[in-house]
Amino acid sequence: MRLYLSSFRTGRHPDRLVALAGNGRRTALIPNALDGLPADVRETGLRRDLDDLEAAGLDVTLIDLREPGLVSSLGNYDIVWVRGGNVFVLRRVLADTGADTVLLDLLRRDAVVYGGYSAGACVLAPDLNGLELIDNPAAVAQPIMDGLGLLDRPFVPHVNSPDHPETAACDAVSAAYATAMRAHWALRDGEVLLVSKNQTRLLPV
Repeated sequence: MRLYLSSFRTGRHPDRLVALAGNGRRTALIPNALDGLPADVRETGLRRDLDDLEAAGLDVTLIDLREPGLVSSLGNYDIVWVRGGNVFVLRRVLADTGADTVLLDLLRRDAVVYGGYSAGACVLAPDLNGLELIDNPAAVAQPIMDGLGLLDRPFVPHVNSPDHPETAACDAVSAAYATAMRAHWALRDGEVLLVSKNQTRLLPV
């Protein structure tokens, strides 16, 4: 299983993302954590993501999981990049479209690299409890609190990152986990959690 999980955008180590994919450059950009936001907000965020990924040398295709037939195409890509947004919106879309099952199968077979940031990384935790301090679960009718379970602990982005508007809420979530003595990954913007060859490493800013 190969994972490149950033606190924000591609982080400070996009070369490591490219290296995980070997010679592969085909990248599926998943926008669905932004579902429900105004079109101009979505377009601005996705343009930024496209620019970041293309600057790393990747060949990027936008894959909206709600479009018929696109979930089954994920195996045609070398990298699946899942951007940030609302983690409860993202989890709901993954479940509704069956993309969660498809991604789990691809990753367990090591058929793709999973990359992403913020909500795109948070959704891999065993559960999403605590993240309601950051994202609104009521953004979906039936929020799912189970994560995909690919990480052994929660992922908290934007910690101690004063340039990010959610840093105070993320600091609070990390502090609550610490008080409960719950192990978790707390990443500053720029940091990346890299999983490869059964090794997990935190790459610093």
